[in-house]
Amino acid sequence: MIKNLGYLGIKVSDLPEWRGYAERVLCLGCEDVGGALHLRMDEYRRRIALYPAAAADADVDDVAYIGFEVSDQAALLALDEALSLAGIATAKGKADELAERGVSGLLVFADPDGLRCEAYFGPSVEFERPFFAPRPMMGFVTGEQGLGHAVLTVGDIDRSLSFFCDVLGFKLSDIIDLTRRGQVKTAYFLHCNGRHHTIALVEAPNRRRLVHFMLEVNSLDDVGVALDAANDLDVPIVASLGRHVNDHMVSFYMNSPSGFQVEYGWGARQIDDATWTVQRHKNGSIWGHKGPMTE
Repeated sequence: MIKNLGYLGIKVSDLPEWRGYAERVLCLGCEDVGGALHLRMDEYRRRIALYPAAAADADVDDVAYIGFEVSDQAALLALDEALSLAGIATAKGKADELAERGVSGLLVFADPDGLRCEAYFGPSVEFERPFFAPRPMMGFVTGEQGLGHAVLTVGDIDRSLSFFCDVLGFKLSDIIDLTRRGQVKTAYFLHCNGRHHTIALVEAPNRRRLVHFMLEVNSLDDVGVALDAANDLDVPIVASLGRHVNDHMVSFYMNSPSGFQVEYGWGARQIDDATWTVQRHKNGSIWGHKGPMTE
């Protein structure tokens, strides 16, 4: 039912810092739109929207909404019906919201922990205004796989798995039992297309909702250049270059100006549902990813 993760909206306390980070480290295009900063990585008008917020706001420096793409209006109506049957309230997007998101249809609902979720169809694409990266690079892996993936904390893992899988139609890719500071945290990785995971969930009540988002590039060299850029700008690297055990992504993790992490990677394998077998792992990485994230 859900095709991919199409966009993210994030409230941030330091918009100027984010602009420099997005351009110089993440290699994303930046555009000021109505007081927000839109980040671009392909032909879509924007993939990430950053909204200025006061440091005292309860949800500052965290995800404000998450947008999932569906194929057309019929798919949006089918999703609306599935949500209603599950007892989940929905609302149609307002005209100004459709205009700001750049979509033709918008359905608004919430996940079990209250995160605003949006499903949409008909995104605005601008082939006539190509995306030009701030530095030479081979581009990002998007298309049918969407912008990347997001890892979210949830209050009740069973309730959230039911929401994402039974209602939204995600499928379980695999499970990793991660040991952090002597405690085991179990992460569930979910897919809705060929990308190994579009959403991952970790039970951690009363925590920031967004653990990290991931951007995948088309060249390993672009990962290395981004790592150099992060080091040159003293961006904290929270996990060194490494390869994950489940999706085989070669990546590193860094802190964003908002405190949550960004994973920057290359080379992930894709899922074929006809042959895929769910597995459970005890480690997150085959090699590397050393640092505070893996303590």
